[in-house]
Amino acid sequence: MKIRPPRLHEGDTVGLVALSGPVGRESLPEKIAFLESLGLSIKIGGTVGLTGKYLAGTDEERLNDLHTMIQDPEVKAIFNVRGGYGAARIVDRIDYQSLTENPKIFWGFSDATALHTAFQEYAEIVTFHGPMLSPIGAKDFSDLSKKMFQQLFTPFEIQVDESLSSLRTIVSGSAQGELTGGNLRRLVESLGTKFEFDTRNKIILLEDTGETVENIDNMLNQLRLSRKLETAQGFAIGSFTDISDGTLEDVYSLFEEYLKPIGKPAVAGFMIGHCEPNIAIPLGVEAILDADEKLLRMLPGVE
Repeated sequence: MKIRPPRLHEGDTVGLVALSGPVGRESLPEKIAFLESLGLSIKIGGTVGLTGKYLAGTDEERLNDLHTMIQDPEVKAIFNVRGGYGAARIVDRIDYQSLTENPKIFWGFSDATALHTAFQEYAEIVTFHGPMLSPIGAKDFSDLSKKMFQQLFTPFEIQVDESLSSLRTIVSGSAQGELTGGNLRRLVESLGTKFEFDTRNKIILLEDTGETVENIDNMLNQLRLSRKLETAQGFAIGSFTDISDGTLEDVYSLFEEYLKPIGKPAVAGFMIGHCEPNIAIPLGVEAILDADEKLLRMLPGVE
């Protein structure tokens, strides 16, 4: 059972970091205002505002920023400001024992998938697959996406079903297990490394954006060949957006092709990932996937 970090309380301090792509400080006021509206105080990490072609500073700067936030006793949660690329470049140098000894909320998705899987494996801690702070202030950042931050203050069971979006049962049945996964590309990139994600007896979340149907086919085939699909308990398929050479129907057909022969429960269409609303969920908690009822239920992620 993974360690659940302590819940947040009004007046707590949280840290903002850019562990992947760069983000300008000029974009911060609305993000800070949102977090302050939750009753939180803010510490801005040294990586926020660092520029680069596609990275927020050097690997050393991003690693040091993460370690500083983990080891700061005032900081109760770490929020990723933006995705992009770069998180996997530092996973082999993180002090995981420090996070185990100082468990705190870690929040983000997309490129942060590399950190989610590493933290679950080597720090044994529950993390949160939720929207980056980058879209806060945008007109399409929904009230429901904002509401999902409340789970960090008041633990409650999260349920995602057809009241939020149309869902499709790919394979019927029900499954129970620890929830893990995230961005499909980042999960596939972990294969063959020390940080390869573990699917054994787990419910796997898969989501992505900006991929071609061919690329998605290729990545699912990689998971098949590496036996990641057959060892899982079930599959919660989140959003697949901006498909450049096909439709969502094409993607669902691929999932049917790869998952039906395995016979593990699978549901597609959850509003989790690169979508609005983006339902934030805890990873590393016990979950139930009921493909017949089209329902994903998760235990609370904080103590």
